[in-house]
Amino acid sequence: MTTLNQNATASGTEDARGRPDITADVVVIGGGSAGIGVVASLLKRAPDLQITLIEPNDQHYYQPAWTLVGGGAYDARKTVRPMSHVIPRGATWIKAAVVEVLPNGKRLKLSNGKSVAYRNLIVCPGLRLAWEKIEGLEQTLGKNGVTSNYRYDLCAYTWQLVQGLRKGKALFSQPGMPIKCAGAPQKALYLSCDHWQKSGVLQNMQVEFNLAGAALFGVPAFVPPLMKYIEKYQAQLVFGSNLVKVDGPSRTAWFESKDEHGAVIRQAKTFDMLHVVPAQVAPDFIRTSLLADAAGWCEVDPGTLQHSRYPDVFALGDVCSTSNAKTAAAARKQIVVVAENLMAARDNQPMPLRYDGYGSCPLTVEKGKVVLAEFGYGGKLLPTFPLDATVARKSAWFLKARFLPWFYWNGMLKGREWLTKLSKVG
Repeated sequence: MTTLNQNATASGTEDARGRPDITADVVVIGGGSAGIGVVASLLKRAPDLQITLIEPNDQHYYQPAWTLVGGGAYDARKTVRPMSHVIPRGATWIKAAVVEVLPNGKRLKLSNGKSVAYRNLIVCPGLRLAWEKIEGLEQTLGKNGVTSNYRYDLCAYTWQLVQGLRKGKALFSQPGMPIKCAGAPQKALYLSCDHWQKSGVLQNMQVEFNLAGAALFGVPAFVPPLMKYIEKYQAQLVFGSNLVKVDGPSRTAWFESKDEHGAVIRQAKTFDMLHVVPAQVAPDFIRTSLLADAAGWCEVDPGTLQHSRYPDVFALGDVCSTSNAKTAAAARKQIVVVAENLMAARDNQPMPLRYDGYGSCPLTVEKGKVVLAEFGYGGKLLPTFPLDATVARKSAWFLKARFLPWFYWNGMLKGREWLTKLSKVG
């Protein structure tokens, strides 16, 4: 791996003749699950392919385990590794951020003042957690009983709060879709309640789940088994309720909802613990670019993952306009689609694969059991194993807590494409 540091000596975005500072063959934006995985898969197919990865961060995180950390079932330190250790050999790393995409000129502008020209572009920077959309939240995160499993430095605080509470009110929030890992907000509730129940204090707790949407889960087949756990933990569901403001020192949160006439009403609720999930948006440099759809996401064909208007551009991961669940499991299958289809497009051949919208959400309903929700476009069930997917199983917990973390570091990020059978085009 070659690293081009963001403090490199060359200056300006283009020379006097309008040439870019860097000319690259395949450029990948983003060093997360999707970015590292697709680089590895491309190099597996074409070891001599010249790939440039643009990623500003020094650390790479395995985010699916953060809900386990918040439930006392995983060590947070095992979810992070240096970025330099996961970038595949053969790729060139530019340690900078993209600030502007100019697809008509096949150019990128970077935070270090440089410009990059590309032949093909793969867009996978993930999404942005919009903490600022909840008034007062950023000032109180990580203290005053306010936490979130959506951040590495906070998920251990979640477990600290859960362990410390013996009585009181615990509020859990979920914003409007789309968000990454749509089941994560309720996973935090289940694992917290499971601990309180096993500790004999659940009867002293008031547990409330405030959801901006109108359903507990987006795929109807999984709602009945999840409702059994909601009832088991005596949690109150409040639909159409969106967290808009937090005052940490006074332990008060405000939620907005609509009455029967459509008028917005705001209600204050006190808490001893508040687990927050923020609204989530596309990164600004995508949202404001010509690559974006009306909602700000990178606009792609939902099957081929090729951009709808710029055939030299592909996208995968959370930034996509596709309607699938935004999960690492979705990226795992999207990686193969993009790798195969990009190589075919470069050879002027028909693209061979179609993405079926597969996503997986291992719902940790209690410590030791998981409802393994796997589904695709339109909520179609796509189970990997020939079992009733709506049943909570110990084997699915082993998959979630033991096998998948190992496979992530040793398989997915290494270009090993296990269990990624996909439909052929045509």
